[in-house]
Amino acid sequence: MSIDTISASCPISTRRVDANMIRAVSFQVALFTVILLVTQESIFAFILLFDFFMRTLRQSHLSPFHIIGKFVLEGWGVAPKLCDESPKRFALYMGLITSLFLVVFYLAGFTNFATVITIILLICALLETLFDFCIGCKIYYAIQLGKGFLSNGRNIK
Repeated sequence: MSIDTISASCPISTRRVDANMIRAVSFQVALFTVILLVTQESIFAFILLFDFFMRTLRQSHLSPFHIIGKFVLEGWGVAPKLCDESPKRFALYMGLITSLFLVVFYLAGFTNFATVITIILLICALLETLFDFCIGCKIYYAIQLGKGFLSNGRNIK
């Protein structure tokens, strides 16, 4: 098996992220989605969108959830648990798109659609927070597996 085959089917980035920080942030996302569900106030959707946007742009120092997570983890002395950034980054993009839909649907008055999307976001955030199970990461790995399967002469013709 050549290095090209491995990199096509298993792209591990050189960047690593702290899984504990991701879980701390996902707890806050879950908290804000619950508040959004209870209050139906679009300001909470905007906060989620802003936070996802800042983290997507790699501006974590402007992300309220990251700032709070860093404060809590450092205060408790929790050691970093490093993991591959690529799947977590893909999940972050999915969160950004989801929160963008939330804002659009709330502004357009489609609160039923917004509520369904909020529940989906809540489920994903709770799975990450409670069980370290990332839906976005699983989708990322499935895409990478499909890309690896269909590349390097294994195309179905």
